[in-house]
Amino acid sequence: MNGPEILVSFAPELALFVPHGRRDGATTAVTDGASTLGHVVESLGVPLTEVGALVVDGREVTAGHVPAAGENVAVRAVTRPQPVPGAPLRFLLDVHLGTLARRLRLLGVDAAYESTDIGDPALATRSADERRVLLSRDRGLLRRRELWAGAYVYSDRPDDQLRDVLGRFAPELAPWTRCTACNGTLRAATKDEVADLLEGGTRGTYDVFAQCGDCARVYWRGAHHDRLEAIVEGALEEFGDSPGPLTARTAAGSG
Repeated sequence: MNGPEILVSFAPELALFVPHGRRDGATTAVTDGASTLGHVVESLGVPLTEVGALVVDGREVTAGHVPAAGENVAVRAVTRPQPVPGAPLRFLLDVHLGTLARRLRLLGVDAAYESTDIGDPALATRSADERRVLLSRDRGLLRRRELWAGAYVYSDRPDDQLRDVLGRFAPELAPWTRCTACNGTLRAATKDEVADLLEGGTRGTYDVFAQCGDCARVYWRGAHHDRLEAIVEGALEEFGDSPGPLTARTAAGSG
């Protein structure tokens, strides 16, 4: 870029996206006189999915604002909890976030997940077609124009990833109501209904089951129950206060 100079400052929450020299106070940026402020901000490293308000000389503007020489721009982070207007809150996770997807489903959050790499264009298109918030740690993916909505996942640790997403979007929690394998809805099932899908030891040990209405996977209070219940209880304590219609006694784990 070789045109008007502006002053740009970034909120502390956005520091990881920008070079060290731009992390403390306002710094100069040279624009081309035609590009939008949104383009300028992204060229400096920050995906627009992570930007809240854009404030120019004390007034809020849209990402389509074209900066003029001498303007002072403050780039703020998204508010938390972040509203997502235009559709029910649903998520789409890329291939690297499988554990996060399963934990969101465990909590009853609608979380579609691609277990194979279908490519950035296809992911962004699915986000738009289904109006899902795309969760990713890929900054380039989050800059794609066809994306409906997106969010950067700030940690590589599943525990922190879950807290990040729940704190940012405040989805309604309904634990034990979704299949962790396919995202389908669980229903209570009798032992007779699922007997043919169970191994002998499971049939003899457990009496309460749930089954996915989409993929037919069967769930029961299995060996991993305590670990899963700890995840659920921790999330409810911090981000919610009531379990969903299928409780921990109905579908705590699967074989």
